[in-house]
Amino acid sequence: MTHGIVFDIRKFSLHDGPGIRTTVFLKGCGLRCVWCHNPESQSPRPELILYPERCIGCEACLEACPEGAIQRAEDGRLITSAERCTRCGECLDVCYAEARAFAGETMTVEQVMAEVQRDAAFYEESGGGVTFSGGEPLAQPDFLLELLQACRARGLHTTLDTCGYAAEATLNRVRPFVDLFLFDLKVMDDDRHRAATGVSNAPIQRNLRLLAAHGHRVIVRVPIIPGYTDDEANIRQIGAFASKIGLTQVDILPYHRLANDKYTRLNRPNPLPDLTPPTETRLAEIKHTLESYSLQVRVGG
Repeated sequence: MTHGIVFDIRKFSLHDGPGIRTTVFLKGCGLRCVWCHNPESQSPRPELILYPERCIGCEACLEACPEGAIQRAEDGRLITSAERCTRCGECLDVCYAEARAFAGETMTVEQVMAEVQRDAAFYEESGGGVTFSGGEPLAQPDFLLELLQACRARGLHTTLDTCGYAAEATLNRVRPFVDLFLFDLKVMDDDRHRAATGVSNAPIQRNLRLLAAHGHRVIVRVPIIPGYTDDEANIRQIGAFASKIGLTQVDILPYHRLANDKYTRLNRPNPLPDLTPPTETRLAEIKHTLESYSLQVRVGG
């Protein structure tokens, strides 16, 4: 049975495609966006998440860890070494306060579809369906393809929320089974894109052109990150590019700070701890600029 790593299944989602949806979040992403709002999605492997406010100090996890990765610090906190932790799960089994958890679990296609099918009645009533997000779902192509095919066999509407960073052959395998693409477009200048995400935007732009050329339904999504994606030149380049290849819909997604706690729980430094969300005035300006390219623009998706 084909299996993959899922880090969340969110029911009754209203912002990841039409109608009421179930959003399946797959782990792993080739980008390292400095503003990433799902840092637990980046690694393809399960990761330890800590909830220190729940810890009761019983030290059961310290005693259970076979690698000695958990130690008591001088200030009394229990510290887990990321280098020594092998993600065996022994500490989770004995943590009665549920102060330790894994982001990511191995699931089969059948297990995921069993979760999805529970809400089939809501999809039918609302015109909803299933959205695959991440991370980057194209980073698990075999798993994603079988999930999409299983949805198609059941008559479920499918949406793929993607950053577009994948081989063209991978996209060609899955695109026949996708009803709607939510496609991120972040920074048009390649050097700036590399600096902000760690990779070139060439394959991303190529894949977006491919989807447009084949007539797929695509909504471009632009994260508005102050100092990175929100400058007028970048917004105009995005508008011109989307319009030129025949796309008509753009969602602008304001940066938020909800991921700040996630970096702490992952025992990982936050690259942008002091970044503030864009103002309503700037969002209105960006919307107006994109609309000048004959695009339909929504704020918030």
